[in-house]
Formats: sequence, structure tokens, C-alpha cells
Amino acid sequence: MQILVFEQNGSGRNKIEGLQRFGNADDEVTVVAIDEQLPEFIDDPELYIKPVTVRNAELVLNYLSHPDLSHHLIELCSRLEIPVVSSGKHNDKGYTPFTCCGLGRHKKLAGYGERFGFPEYQVELSQGIIRDIKVIRGAPCGATWDVLAEVTGVPVAEALILLPRLVQYHCTADPGRFDPVTGKSPVHYAGYVHRAALQKACARAQQKKEQGEK
Repeated sequence: MQILVFEQNGSGRNKIEGLQRFGNADDEVTVVAIDEQLPEFIDDPELYIKPVTVRNAELVLNYLSHPDLSHHLIELCSRLEIPVVSSGKHNDKGYTPFTCCGLGRHKKLAGYGERFGFPEYQVELSQGIIRDIKVIRGAPCGATWDVLAEVTGVPVAEALILLPRLVQYHCTADPGRFDPVTGKSPVHYAGYVHRAALQKACARAQQKKEQGEK
């Protein structure tokens, strides 16, 4: 998959590293970095982002922080019918989850959507302790994977408290950007969805174990 990433002054650095560490091996990731000093208002965003730059992409990831450039990129991708993921942005075009780990499954996102978004774990339990844990799907920042070692060998009840706290530590989202509906910051949200994913995986593992013992 041809993935085109737009970032501004390192705004996508952790996610780009996550794509390279945990993404699909066949994906080709190209980064467009806009690092120059920008005016507060950009009247001609097409001077910075041209259609020819985007045209051959199969997926665009938008980590731009300047609202004029971000809006232009989303509109451009919409016109070219290229899916664009713009986490934390407000736009009715493209995919705009509250956080990167809040992205649902969408067919148009192909392999990226299978690998990244709402976290999913696979767990092996023994006597109420997590003996092994694998990531099926996780956050592109890598937090979903980076906490595994610290919850392996830990009782489930303890892990459900420990894992979200560790995820919040690794999370690179802006903690000051609160959702007006839920009142949660992206960092709190990341901890919540990871805890929910672990709880679901543990329940599934326990059910499977009980069925195998019958």
C-alpha cells in the first residue's frame, strides 16, 4: 500500500516510527514534511500541497497542525477520492477519529485499517495471570505494543489498572485537547480504549479456557 504522510515540525514522528515498526511489511511510506515557518493564515495552501504530490497515494495520513493546510489536504484528498485519516481534526470528509487509537475498521483503509486503530489484544491466561499477550490491532504511535512486557506475568485485575496508565505515559496526543462531549482528553481516551481492549481479550481467553475444560 502506498501511504503518504504529511507532518509539520515533527508532528507525526512517533506515528511514522510506529508505521515502520509495527505496520505491514509491504507498505511503502512516504513522508512530506512542512517544517518552514508559516503565517497565521494561509490564503494559498495549494502552494504548499499540490495535487501531483498526493495523486498516486492509496492512503493519506494527516498530521499537519496548521488548520489551513490540514483543511486543504482533506479537501484535496476528497476530490481525488483518496482516503485520508486526520485524527483529532474536525471535518466531515475523510476519517477523523478523536485519537489515532479511536479509528474504527473501514474497508477503504485496507491493510492500514486492519493493523491500526481501536486496539485489540489476544491473551493467554493461567490461574488469573496474563502469561502471554499479543497485539492484533493498535495505535500507530506504538503505545499498544510498547506496554506488553510490563503486563506479561501480571494478574488480570492488576493489569487492568497498570496497562491504561502505561499507555497514557507512552501516548503522544495533546493532553490539553478535551472532547466537549465526553470531557476526556485524548490521553485519557487512549487509556480507556486500551483498558477496554484488554478486558475484552481477557474475558474471551477465560471463556475459551472454560470451554476447553468441559
